[in-house]
Amino acid sequence: MRVEVVYALPQQQRLIALEVAEGTTAAQALTLSGVMTECREAADRLRMGIFGRTVEGATVLRDGDRVEVYRALLADPKEVRRTRVLAAKSRGC
Repeated sequence: MRVEVVYALPQQQRLIALEVAEGTTAAQALTLSGVMTECREAADRLRMGIFGRTVEGATVLRDGDRVEVYRALLADPKEVRRTRVLAAKSRGC
């Protein structure tokens, strides 16, 4: 069956198409794709999902699935928005 593994860095995106056997898990697909060697620093706390839904590494893939590797956020989106709103209020906007 055919699946894709996606990993995005700030300057580039990687999309790796794979042919895998029935019963392959999300974690196995990451290993087969070689992405684990590119994101070594996060391998122990790696989060992943399939089409935007977070899944465990033991999740069995289906034909056409896209496994996405999620990097840690550099800033909390809620805190960034709160700071922006406070700055706009202080300017009188």
